[in-house]
Amino acid sequence: MSFTAYLAGLAAGAGLIIAIGAQNAFVLRQGLQRAHVGSVVLVCIVADISLIVLGVAGMGLVVRQHPGLLQWLRYAGAAFLVSYGALALRRAWQGESGLQPAGNGAGTRGRVVLACLAFTLLNPHVYLDTVVLLGSLSTHYQGDGRWAFAAGASTASVVWFLSLGYGARLLLPVFRSPLAWRVFDVAIAIFMWMLAAALLLQPAT
Repeated sequence: MSFTAYLAGLAAGAGLIIAIGAQNAFVLRQGLQRAHVGSVVLVCIVADISLIVLGVAGMGLVVRQHPGLLQWLRYAGAAFLVSYGALALRRAWQGESGLQPAGNGAGTRGRVVLACLAFTLLNPHVYLDTVVLLGSLSTHYQGDGRWAFAAGASTASVVWFLSLGYGARLLLPVFRSPLAWRVFDVAIAIFMWMLAAALLLQPAT
């Protein structure tokens, strides 16, 4: 039963985590720049596992009972996405992107970690996916089965962010061109603004 719960958690976690989102786009960009990749990947993994554990432990019920918290996160997250999109568009316009070392245009470790935390924690969907949905799915299992489910979902997070952060280097030949970076940053800006609009236009729950 525990192994079945682990596999179920692995599949559920992968289905929710492996999706195009602002956090994944940020991790991909850091991976392409080879700037503070380990710190970014670690922040994403620790945040995911912490939220999964909270959901399995019963925090999902608390979140459902306080919808105002998710409302606040929705507006804060939208504002952050709009701002980051504007920065990406400015990079594209000024040609500031590229395969630069961490100390030259890629941002300090502290700023990168703070940005990663914002992408992760200001997204209300991360709480719905990890705390509420995965927490609810884990209730199908009893005792150790619930924690086996959590372990499976956590494994999916670890594998995904390691693959995304360190696997991005496979795309480096494409991104040696400054034009490719400009196109990428324009796409990031549009994507961030679309996500912000989606957050603001979705009906309140």
